[in-house]
Amino acid sequence: MAISKEEIKRVKGQGFLLNRGTERFSARVITENGVLSAAQLQNLSEAAQQFGNGNVTFTTRLTVEIPGIAHDQIQAFQDYIAREGMETGGTGAKVRPVVSCKGTTCVFGLHDTQALAKQIHERMYKGYREVSFPHKFKIAVGGCPNNCVKPDLNDLGIVGQRVPKPNLEKCRGCARCVVEAGCPMKAAKVENGKLTIDENKCSNCGRCTEKCPFGTMEGSETLYKVYVGGRWGKQTRMGSPLSKLFTRSEVLDVVEKVALFYRSQGIPGERFGTTVDRVGLSKVEEAVLSDELLARKEEILKAPVGGTAH
Repeated sequence: MAISKEEIKRVKGQGFLLNRGTERFSARVITENGVLSAAQLQNLSEAAQQFGNGNVTFTTRLTVEIPGIAHDQIQAFQDYIAREGMETGGTGAKVRPVVSCKGTTCVFGLHDTQALAKQIHERMYKGYREVSFPHKFKIAVGGCPNNCVKPDLNDLGIVGQRVPKPNLEKCRGCARCVVEAGCPMKAAKVENGKLTIDENKCSNCGRCTEKCPFGTMEGSETLYKVYVGGRWGKQTRMGSPLSKLFTRSEVLDVVEKVALFYRSQGIPGERFGTTVDRVGLSKVEEAVLSDELLARKEEILKAPVGGTAH
């Protein structure tokens, strides 16, 4: 092969992956939250015809790949897609592109997943693009407990929650309660003439809100459940849920604190789930629920990977 291993590694860091058995590359184009405009899609179609083999493929993590690009056309390809504000990347032991479900428009969506994913993209993918981690660090944003995007199988997963706040003064203890009948988790039940919600069964899916014709379920609060240490592949691990639900502003800080914890405590080559098992979930949660990690951010980012573990 005319292209050296060092050069193959270098361009991989820019998001260009060697096509097996060839000297051509696939360009991995980043989406901020799984959304592209019509103009961006047209630009990628033109780029695929001009620089690639005419095909546009999609990865499981909602990035776009254009295969068949010659090595000497890499810069020209990057310049072409930059016309529509796009860039390549998404490889290496770093924060990977954020994945979001369609909760923004989904009938079951409990929050604007694409907006939150874009905020995380700006803060973590863009903000930490030059920061090395022990291994890849994947983030997924789910809109509801249906978990379509499988947040609990990512290094960090966020799941929207609609926490019911029933007004029992309005409950009339109907013989056929529409809230009880419609609860998929069988957490709602009328007992002694009043509606009760079993918090141990309730998944905070939001299906019960605004169902009661008498206004019993008009109240609710949108919060976020966070899973840490999930992993899928040759070795699997279900993410461990943190014990607290977070507000929108809190969850953005939590994402960064988890990443800082991983960088300071993870051993090079170790996935975050292994770090969680090694140091203990309680220690992770203790660190994430305090502000110490953000206060030490500069120190953690200046140190080598795992260099501030204590």
